[in-house]
Amino acid sequence: MTAGDTGAEWARIATFASAVDASLGKWLTERYGIGLTEYRAIAHLAQAPDRELRVNDLAQKVGLNQSSVTRLVSRLESKDLTVRDVCPDDGRGVYAVITERGRTLLQEVRAPYEERLLELLRDARVHDPHLDPARLRSAFAAIGDLVGP
Repeated sequence: MTAGDTGAEWARIATFASAVDASLGKWLTERYGIGLTEYRAIAHLAQAPDRELRVNDLAQKVGLNQSSVTRLVSRLESKDLTVRDVCPDDGRGVYAVITERGRTLLQEVRAPYEERLLELLRDARVHDPHLDPARLRSAFAAIGDLVGP
């Protein structure tokens, strides 16, 4: 595969992933009142040891910068899905901790979210009627071959 092909293949995957994310985000907002990044954040918190993460680590996991993750945690707090806690060791590190309400919402959303995601992946043409599923599969395979061990 040439460098130009790699760029085209990656663009095809990125466009598809963005469309799936947009659809998931709209669906989550309409059905559960949370956005996709909010859902992903509480999912990461639920899987973390002690159900908490340093805010900086949460930012990395959801792909946000420091100011954006601060706003995200504030939104989650306003919905009673998380609380902030200060690191007892140094008093400077701030943790986001999932609440009981956050865990309950995650349990409610997880299975329907997975079903919705599978539905979107199986019917790729919903996102783009001109999408060629065979070319998309080929793009995933080509990029997958480039990913190191």
